[in-house]
Order: sequence, then C-alpha cells, then structure tokens
Amino acid sequence: MTPQQITLVQDSWAQVKPISEQAAELFYGRLFELDPSLKTLFKGDMKDQGKKLMATLNLAVTSLTKLETILAAVQELGRRHVQYGVPDSSYATVGEALLWTLDKGLGEAFTDDVKAAWTETYLTLSNVMLDAAHDAQAAS
Repeated sequence: MTPQQITLVQDSWAQVKPISEQAAELFYGRLFELDPSLKTLFKGDMKDQGKKLMATLNLAVTSLTKLETILAAVQELGRRHVQYGVPDSSYATVGEALLWTLDKGLGEAFTDDVKAAWTETYLTLSNVMLDAAHDAQAAS
C-alpha cells in the first residue's frame, strides 16, 4: 500500500466511524444477501457482532502505517475463522459487502481512488488471514 492509499483509507474511515452502527447493519445485511449460508456462522447478537467488526476495522485502519504491529492478531483472526467454519470463498464475499457498505456510507466521497485504496487494504489483510488459515488447516 502506498502512503496515499493509507491516507485515503484513514480519511474515509473517519467519515464512517460516526455511523459505525448503521454501517455494521448495512454490511451484515449485504453479506447475508450475497450469501445467505453465512448467516449460520453467527450465533450471537448481531449488534455485538457489528461492534466487534467496527472495532476490528478501526484497529486495522489506524495501524496501516505500522502493519507489523497487528500482523500476529490478523493471523490469529484467520486461524479462528477456520475454527468457526468460515469457507475461503467467503473472503471475497466479505470484501464485496465491505466495499458496497463503504459506497453506501460515503456516497460521493467513495471515489475510484478511495475504492482502490480500500480494495488494496482488504486484500492485504484478508490474504494474511487466509495464509494463516491455510497454515492452521495444514497443521491439523
């Protein structure tokens, strides 16, 4: 990721944070619309799940200039997703739902450059998660 992409993600995230509860609702609504089978992976209260999602995204976004500080946590998240039964294919679906949510939440501020920066961010982090998930699967 370039410094400009990091700035775009962080600046746009600052606009999403005040509406994080609504953003989480939009995200999960879209996720389950894209793949209804994923709903069975969520056992708890979806408001709590939304808060966890937004907290995780906030940590990731604020750490983009120092990714090495969160890589272990991102890898652990990938390993936990194996235990939850999350299929590899869902990572693309989550990315699609995230970009859709950002588009809805940011409106005209979700420019092509902002979308590209978020796409790069998501791919970077999800690839770390997938690599850790695959390592965990191979070890078991």
